[in-house]
Amino acid sequence: MSSEGKKLFNIIILGVSFMFIFTAFQTCGNIAQTVITNLNNTDFHGSGYTSMSIIYGVLSASNLISPSVVAIVGPQFSMVVSGMFYSLYIAVFIQPATWAFYTASVFIGIAAAVLWTAQGNCLTVNSDENTIGRNSGVFWALLQFSLFFGNLYIYFAWQGKTHISESDRRTVFIALTVISLVGTVLFFLIRKQEDTKAPGDDDSTNEILGESSSAGNKMMRAVAAFKKSITLSFTKEMMLLSVTTAYTGLVLTFFSGVYGTCIGAVNRFGSEEKSLIGLSGIFTGVGEILGGGVFGLLSKKSRSGRNPVVMLGILVHFIAFYLIFFNMPNDAPIAPMEGTDQVAYMIPSKEVAMLCSFLLGLGDSCFNTQLLSILGFLYSEDSAPAFAIFKFVQSICAAVAYFYSNYFLLQWQLLIMVVVGFFGTITFFTVEWGAAAALAARGSDYSSI
Repeated sequence: MSSEGKKLFNIIILGVSFMFIFTAFQTCGNIAQTVITNLNNTDFHGSGYTSMSIIYGVLSASNLISPSVVAIVGPQFSMVVSGMFYSLYIAVFIQPATWAFYTASVFIGIAAAVLWTAQGNCLTVNSDENTIGRNSGVFWALLQFSLFFGNLYIYFAWQGKTHISESDRRTVFIALTVISLVGTVLFFLIRKQEDTKAPGDDDSTNEILGESSSAGNKMMRAVAAFKKSITLSFTKEMMLLSVTTAYTGLVLTFFSGVYGTCIGAVNRFGSEEKSLIGLSGIFTGVGEILGGGVFGLLSKKSRSGRNPVVMLGILVHFIAFYLIFFNMPNDAPIAPMEGTDQVAYMIPSKEVAMLCSFLLGLGDSCFNTQLLSILGFLYSEDSAPAFAIFKFVQSICAAVAYFYSNYFLLQWQLLIMVVVGFFGTITFFTVEWGAAAALAARGSDYSSI
């Protein structure tokens, strides 16, 4: 197999591994609050929103050290160990205990920081200026199949159920734990790259190989990675992209946890309200997969760069927010176990709710594929620190959003996303114009998004 073939193979394995792990984790996150609501009349007194807030808060702090961890142990082993902690978190729901639930939330926050830093590292090293757009799209589309498969199972398994029994819960979470472990094992198939780069690229190659002749050298690389993270944090481009990244964190919280809870709380949906959570996740996944495919695999046909894709993303999201505001009761995110009988500005429509799920996924893929692409382009030599900063900002905003989701009515959550999304789009445009100017200065064709 050629060097380029090995790199594409690695990207595909990376995407498939993440697809399995996040089939389990995102399905878990989508149904966690609903499952927990059915548990809260027992000895279990946890909150899905609080757990997610802990996860993303710890993830944020852990991104300060995750480049150093990846530098010491290598990206492949980092992803394997991280995958084990994802499986452990999901397994907690088989026999829930409040202390175990929140303890696992802390550990998975640390694991997530390492996992996503290693992923960005692996994606960048297996790409170049001409393939980063394609590879970002391939990875994103494969990852987002995770929303499709798990939620399809939930839709059929929970159809007609108004209460989630202990047997229902255990069956689902045993299956999700096994799926997560399969994804973890697949990381072993990623092939190490041979040292075929030019001398000036040695650091990038060693970054993926994770090789070092001594513990002292590994420690030096760890310290260097930490220093580089701090330095990159204060560059103009990274600070501007942080606003866009913050928006993706807020949206991640909304479509992966809050919106499904809203749908499951609407009593006017009748006996379908719980199964519609799974159907919502499926439509979100279809939007994500479509976006990843169109804006990644077909990126070479574009001559106008990343900005039109991001513009499409924000317009799609604004339409979704407007429809959700009209369709969903304002108290749906914080409704009690009995649900809500309130009505917004129209009789709640299942069709509109599913359309909004699709639009949320499509818009999210627009932003994330272009962020992955521009980070890989701007920081090809410093991929691990750059992606650590990306996940730091995204996850801290997700943590804040999960926290206020316990208290804020739907209209305020939507308003926050509209404001941050507007400014995040403007800052992304600014960085992209700078990237286009840099390409023009090098005499390159501005055709890769």
